[in-house]
Amino acid sequence: MKPTDWIWMNGELVPWNEARVHVLTHGLHYGTAVFDSMRCYETELGPAIFRNSDHLRRLLLSAELYYMPVPYSLAELREATHQVVLQNGLRSCYIRPIIHRGYGTMGLNPLEASVDVVIACWEWGAYLGESAKVGGVRAKVSSWRRISPQGLIPHAKASGQYLNNVLAKIESLKAGYEEAILLDDHGYVSEGTGENIYIVRDGEIHTPAQADSILDGVTRRALIQIAGDLGLVVRERSLARAELYLAEEVFMSGTAAELVPVCEIDDHVIGTGKRGEVTALLQEAFEDAIYGRSERYREWLDVLPQAPSSQSVGSTPAESASSGAQGTAGT
Repeated sequence: MKPTDWIWMNGELVPWNEARVHVLTHGLHYGTAVFDSMRCYETELGPAIFRNSDHLRRLLLSAELYYMPVPYSLAELREATHQVVLQNGLRSCYIRPIIHRGYGTMGLNPLEASVDVVIACWEWGAYLGESAKVGGVRAKVSSWRRISPQGLIPHAKASGQYLNNVLAKIESLKAGYEEAILLDDHGYVSEGTGENIYIVRDGEIHTPAQADSILDGVTRRALIQIAGDLGLVVRERSLARAELYLAEEVFMSGTAAELVPVCEIDDHVIGTGKRGEVTALLQEAFEDAIYGRSERYREWLDVLPQAPSSQSVGSTPAESASSGAQGTAGT
């Protein structure tokens, strides 16, 4: 991870190396935190965060599901994302907001602990590697099942829940694969460790439904809309494991990974073993959207109001907050 200069913490810009929490922070001990992620791209319109408000809305809903009252509105958080990107002088980056229960209480009742909000950003390439966007990845169906809605909340992007994904990821890496695919508690296909998943059969796109313990991906929603606009049929339904192997194409999507073909699953070659035509078509349309080349999807881009001067990047937190708060752009 390449450090930047500033991190936004509870309304203030704090130097990267001073952005600390106490070792007895509740969220560290019990996983009582929710987070989200978005990317800022260098577009034809200038630096722009892809579907920023949609990601922040999901963040606030995740917090609500875990009874965490957030002391900032969506508009204030959006302003904060602008501020931290601008003050770090970045034009393309990954953004990580996290809301966590803070220091002051211990035990399984979190309701008296503070609710702290942090937003960081840094330069980060594609999660599964740039080459994977064309060459694809090899995946393994994990022996670990995706968390059940009877025990936790798959629709919340909660920190503690990601131990489930971590176990699956480690298992796949140790077995020599790049990614894992989790089944839900009924044995249907759910998602990857950090991505939604799709198959192509008879030219149609099929993807697990909301009831299959998936996270309702913002990128997923964008791709479903793009596919429909391209005249492709998209069906949201439960998928049997064997359908992965029988598919003509398989691909995954997520903020960190973007859109990546899956060319082999459990040593079964998918289709031709190369990126398929539908995947390539969607990739091209998606990249046109995130880089501002498509007029149709420009409403998804939250264009940053202005780039900071070289002087403001190295300013004090107070000066940075003042500079970064100037103006907002519509989505």
